[in-house]
Amino acid sequence: MRRQLITGLLMTLVLTVLLGVVYPLAMTGVAQVFMGHRADGSLVRTDGRVVGSSLVGQNFVLPDGSPDPKYFQSRPSAAGENGYDAMSSGGTNDGPSSETLLDDVTQRVTDYRELNGLAASARVPVDAVTASGSGLDPDISVANARLQAPRVARARGLRDDQVLALVDAHTDDRPFGFLGEKTVNVLDLNLALDHISTK
Repeated sequence: MRRQLITGLLMTLVLTVLLGVVYPLAMTGVAQVFMGHRADGSLVRTDGRVVGSSLVGQNFVLPDGSPDPKYFQSRPSAAGENGYDAMSSGGTNDGPSSETLLDDVTQRVTDYRELNGLAASARVPVDAVTASGSGLDPDISVANARLQAPRVARARGLRDDQVLALVDAHTDDRPFGFLGEKTVNVLDLNLALDHISTK
């Protein structure tokens, strides 16, 4: 019995060191060597300052919390009180028959049309009015970006075609050429807008 207990304790100690220290350090080292930017969180820097991550969405709002018309707006987020809180990632878990979900989507459709100066009958992309499963989605659909472009152009004093060209330049292809849809990373697009606006 004593021999089995010592063997068990030694195996626990060896496996703890091997799998709890050596393996994580090896994986961290490999990640840093071969994909350091991704391993560090795909952080986006402007003038040496971290402004976000290309993997996590964020709000672009005025001090009063309303959407800033000079920026493209991200997909709605249910993660945290103000959205995009990586510590409380997740969707609402409301099903398609949920009255709360139906009310939220109806209000978001109205708000989206009003913000972007669209007609009451204008079709609204689904990603503009529903939150993603993680609540942290950094991308929007191309249709969503193109509908927001005239509003952003007006707010910045730019031509529509200038902003649409930026949307096209920041459109990411479908993964592996056939999965999903083309998307636009909102942070990258908004940073590009700031760059041309300061020229």
